[in-house]
Amino acid sequence: MMSDDSVNIKQDRMWHFRPSVPLSVSPYFQWPPQPEAIAGWFARSWLPLTERLIFFVLAWASWMFIVPDAETIRAGGIGWIATLYLKNLSLMTILAGGLHLYLYRYSLQSKQLKFDRGMANRDAARFTFGNQVKDNIFWTLASGVSIWTAIEASLFALHAHGIATTISFAANPVWFIALFVIVPWLNSLWFYLIHRALHWPPLYRLAHHVHHRNVSVGPWSGNAMHPLEHVIWMSGAFIYTVIACNPVHVIFSQYLSILGAVTSHSGYEGLVIGKTRVMRMGDFFHQLHHRFYECNYGTSEVGCDDWAGSFHDGTEEGAKQIRPQTKLAK
Repeated sequence: MMSDDSVNIKQDRMWHFRPSVPLSVSPYFQWPPQPEAIAGWFARSWLPLTERLIFFVLAWASWMFIVPDAETIRAGGIGWIATLYLKNLSLMTILAGGLHLYLYRYSLQSKQLKFDRGMANRDAARFTFGNQVKDNIFWTLASGVSIWTAIEASLFALHAHGIATTISFAANPVWFIALFVIVPWLNSLWFYLIHRALHWPPLYRLAHHVHHRNVSVGPWSGNAMHPLEHVIWMSGAFIYTVIACNPVHVIFSQYLSILGAVTSHSGYEGLVIGKTRVMRMGDFFHQLHHRFYECNYGTSEVGCDDWAGSFHDGTEEGAKQIRPQTKLAK
């Protein structure tokens, strides 16, 4: 059995950069309520420039200028579905491809705020085509974007045909605004539930192992999954067939989870341009999951891991408490 000292040494050697630890989870659902902590967490999630704010603006821009209107959808045909596919393909390629080029191909940020010491698995035989980046691009675009588009098109069709209840800001201003706060909670809860299920050995061997080939992650890793995992994960959006909402909430939810997986797997804690840290980006909470496997199944937004006893706070003590399934990185 590995000694405590050995764990500490390997834990220190594992990371090129570690953010301040111990990590914390959101105070939203802690008791007794902590209004000041809740307000602080909420503000940091949205301001001044965050992924959440960017995806919110991007969702509105997509809804206003790209996504076909209900009349077009009701008219049928595949043209409107092709529009959605091109939108999603473009967004994924620009975001994941752009970050990969900036951070890895041209190393324009060098190793500033980089968690891992290197992309150690990029040419391992375990990957499709024997290369991590090619593997990740293939599964992301061939499977991920296609399934994302199919689910998104289905949801828009259900709203357009009146099967799902559509609301407007004018008719339901309070609920309309509140949903933008609730969406990240729903995403976090769903991700935790299905992620724990995907670590059930039969499902892991069948599907989830494809994603976990990535021990050292990069922008293309976030959506690199077996098609079955894409279906399970992305189907959580069907909650918006029973929750009265507007399609812009659906778009925001999908951008937050699907495009958010690109930034959360970037491998860097923040984006630096020149000498300025522009915004927070990578997610050390999830980076720990890729290293230790049996921890941090969800996100820090809801804190399910804290309740379930699977929370790794990033400290040496946390490493000792979580039983790794694979060897610690040297």
